[in-house]
Amino acid sequence: MRLTYWCEHAWLGTHVEPGVALDVTDGRITAVRPGVDTPPQGAVPLRGLTVPGLANAHSHAFHRALRGTVQVGSGTFWTWREVMYQVASRLTPDTYFALARAVYAEMALAGITAVGEFHYLHHAPGGTPYADPNAMGEALIAAAGEAGIRITLLDTAYLSSGFGAAPEPHQLRFSDGTAEAWAVRASLLKDRDGVRIGAAVHSVRAVPADQLSTVAQWAADRQAPLHVHLSEQTAENDACLAAHGCTPTRLLADHGVLGPRTTGVHNTHLTDEDIALLGGTGTGTCMCPTTERDLADGIGPAVALQRAGSPLSLGSDSHAVIDLLEEARAMELDERLRSRTRGHWTAAALLRAATADGHAALGWPDAGRLETGALADFTTIALDTVRTAGPVPRLAAETAVFAASAADVRHTVVGGRHVVRDGAHCLIPDVPRALKDSIAALHR
Repeated sequence: MRLTYWCEHAWLGTHVEPGVALDVTDGRITAVRPGVDTPPQGAVPLRGLTVPGLANAHSHAFHRALRGTVQVGSGTFWTWREVMYQVASRLTPDTYFALARAVYAEMALAGITAVGEFHYLHHAPGGTPYADPNAMGEALIAAAGEAGIRITLLDTAYLSSGFGAAPEPHQLRFSDGTAEAWAVRASLLKDRDGVRIGAAVHSVRAVPADQLSTVAQWAADRQAPLHVHLSEQTAENDACLAAHGCTPTRLLADHGVLGPRTTGVHNTHLTDEDIALLGGTGTGTCMCPTTERDLADGIGPAVALQRAGSPLSLGSDSHAVIDLLEEARAMELDERLRSRTRGHWTAAALLRAATADGHAALGWPDAGRLETGALADFTTIALDTVRTAGPVPRLAAETAVFAASAADVRHTVVGGRHVVRDGAHCLIPDVPRALKDSIAALHR
């Protein structure tokens, strides 16, 4: 299939260029032609600012069902977790498919073209495997396909309630028993069109130290992405020090988990040595600012991590909101609050975290750029809404990052195919209804 998209304005990695034609063949960009002032004959016009598709590098799709309900009363991450377990206990492959399909459609409406799903809901309640041991993971893959976005299924090892202790009853469906058994089941999952299979260590508390290397080796053998929740809570750091005499980062380093294919999610409460270890090994950092502030986690040292050599990506995690533009600006604005200085990242740097570096963290190195040969995944942000109208076009990237929201996304294209056109999802006609119905089904 060959077609041409005409971008009124396009972000080309370093600057905004007016009048850019993108030629697309079989799902890839075959030419980027600037200086095209009006739409060529037969081209599909994209009015606004077109940027590479956004990469949501960290998602727990079922957490979307918590939106609103967890805002009643006070508490901590640990009390929030108990509510999350209640929702997790109600999911089946069918209900998870319906919920994830709606959540991924919401992501497409927000300009997201690829999601990293940190997946640990493997078995039936009580821990009994389904007839298809990957029924839940396959439900997520099917849901992303129907919603029109790419998925990296980060199949997650979750074996312990904490540093070797047996899983608690509500965690039994997460566990394969051992890392070896996890690897056997995860090996049944296969890459396919629009799908990458990666791995995850849930956390150092959930995978015993002597089994970390099994997960790391599985990912290394397949050259697959490997993600891990890291130092999100000080309580986890304290427990790791008590159990192993070191920080979680040092424990991961000692067992071969760190490296350029690995991404630490959150990386919030780190020592200077931790930062040096992560940066020195090229381990990435996925910041999830809207979740980190919603759960009162804290503000991670993203500036220091990037300076040390850790590439930054972004995720919506618990989906308190699904808005990668908000995640991008929140990283900068939270750092301003912490440091009381401005200008830690340019709009271009924040867009890179939301696009190219996010896709790389998910195993899609050929996405996240408007370049010849790249996957034809891009999104267009309106420049004529109440949030974005006004500034001159050359500042369109700054406007998008620091003022626009998911509501300003007008078009999302994945593999050269329109998934969202003029603000409406092309495959799922009523996404709000799909969300409402799928969440209601969990509370019957």
